[in-house]
Amino acid sequence: MNNLKENLDNVCARIAAACAKAARRPGEIRLLAVSKQHPAERIRGLYDLGQRAFGENYAQEALAKQSRLQDLDIEWHFIGPLQSNKTREVAAHFDWVQSADRQKILRRLSEQRPGALPPLNVCIQVNIDREPQKAGVLPEAAGDLAGALIELPGLRLRGLMTIPRMGDGKHDPGDSYRRMHELFRSLQAAGLEMDTLSMGMSADLEQAIMHGSTMLRIGTDLLGPRRGGDAA
Repeated sequence: MNNLKENLDNVCARIAAACAKAARRPGEIRLLAVSKQHPAERIRGLYDLGQRAFGENYAQEALAKQSRLQDLDIEWHFIGPLQSNKTREVAAHFDWVQSADRQKILRRLSEQRPGALPPLNVCIQVNIDREPQKAGVLPEAAGDLAGALIELPGLRLRGLMTIPRMGDGKHDPGDSYRRMHELFRSLQAAGLEMDTLSMGMSADLEQAIMHGSTMLRIGTDLLGPRRGGDAA
């Protein structure tokens, strides 16, 4: 998994095949490279191949990489759990936040977004499978939180994000993705302007595309195994 071009070509081929099966266009799917625990040099290498959007989970790690890569026009996404003491750094140094799940965090991001920057793109994280160990608002509360977001200056609602329950003999993640797509469409029908449904990782991108994902968060299959050993 060390050949970045081969990795990117393989992921793009999987996306194209999944889109063909789902009767969708590959252009409907955005690819977010999850670069947490990968060195700045690997990010630069993937950037040189045309990848522009990168996702980070940890503010301090990301800020160090941003400093080393400030000559590149990278679109930075914060995708990890966001604590109150990190909102100022995230509001000032990221283009997207995909893990907003409570009003306190939204208010702080709004207050701390520098006025010279464009609005911060925000996705509401939804705990679609109601797993107690995971962050995210419950599905029935997503609409109220999104409604609160659109009233805050400096923020722009873009959509929803989820990390579903892992698939096993008792659970098909495709069912989680189907319910997320239904929630996304229902909120659009209720008048919320959203264009992004962020779901799907290396192991299950095909199912995510089949069930309406517009953004995939891919780490391992693009950048290789990370130091921490987890997969995305």
